[in-house]
Amino acid sequence: MIIIIIQYKWRPPRGLKENKVFNLQPKLLISLLLTLCFGVLSVTAHSADDAVKASTIPATDTAQDLVIYSARNEQLIKPLFDAYQAETGVRIKFVTGKEGPLMERLKAEGAKTRADLLITVDAGNLWQAAQNGLLAKVDAKVLNDNIPEHLRDPGGQWYGLSVRARTIVYNPTKVKPGELSTYEALGDAKWKGRLCLRSSKKVYNQSLVAMLIARHGEAQTEQLVKSWVANLATDVFSDDENLLDAMAAGQCDVGIVNSYYFGREKRKHPDAPLAIFWPNQNDHGVHVNISGAGVTKYAKQRDAAVKFLEWLSSEKAQNLFADANLEFPVNPRVKPDALVASWGEFKHDTINVSEAGRLQAKAVMLMDRAGYK
Repeated sequence: MIIIIIQYKWRPPRGLKENKVFNLQPKLLISLLLTLCFGVLSVTAHSADDAVKASTIPATDTAQDLVIYSARNEQLIKPLFDAYQAETGVRIKFVTGKEGPLMERLKAEGAKTRADLLITVDAGNLWQAAQNGLLAKVDAKVLNDNIPEHLRDPGGQWYGLSVRARTIVYNPTKVKPGELSTYEALGDAKWKGRLCLRSSKKVYNQSLVAMLIARHGEAQTEQLVKSWVANLATDVFSDDENLLDAMAAGQCDVGIVNSYYFGREKRKHPDAPLAIFWPNQNDHGVHVNISGAGVTKYAKQRDAAVKFLEWLSSEKAQNLFADANLEFPVNPRVKPDALVASWGEFKHDTINVSEAGRLQAKAVMLMDRAGYK
């Protein structure tokens, strides 16, 4: 008999967080040794946005199993997966994590990947996935009928599934809605020391600036961003929640956030002194972005992945997908959640959201030059 003693410290890959599954207690260590010898264990993951939580799954999938990599939170997507399985019998296995590590994983796995579908937030991320050769072209009439042209890839490699507006929010005890008009006007002198912004490091602001470049060109957009920076009331915030809390506390009077963050805050604190405003209604409209998905290049269950995408764009599934995060349905025939609808209708920018990805690198460099941290 050979006795093997192993002392091992697992460290998670960059972007993923350690989970207690990897604490090598005696029983688990024995299982791991058996696994190494006989190959009976396969590991996948599903967890929250910024972590991957490992669990065991059978090493072989059935022919109908659909495997999804998702940058959306488990609590937002699992109800959809459960509903689809109940309706069709198709089992869905999924991995969640940050979009960057997930795309790197897809790239590293190549043709051996088990992923059939990639779900992520922001058109900039979807554009990057397509540019990196991770997605396959899909030409499906159902998707083209259900999803407006400007909310899907012109090349058919990804499709929007829900819409979020990156819009203006203000403190109504300090600002009257008549004082507000456009994103560009937030650079006016009257907002000096009154504006709050989220960090330029987040893709949401990179996409907003990219779309402004598409509208105005680099030179004009750079002057606009500089005017925003000059009007900041405080340092930029790491996330929209902290920005909204600061505004409600009186630290600033006006800011730019994703609409669903506003909805979450009002749902938790209905009396918070916060109100939403739809800018640029007399010209190009509100900047909108998407969460969306694309079939992976090496999908083993391509047809099943396309059918699931079509189902996600259907009227039946759209409310489930959008309402869970207080977003707008991408399918124009579907009404939004009552709270979202209470914010009123608005005109939104119809430049194809793929521009957010195509111009993202220019946007990042521009914000750096403008001193937007």
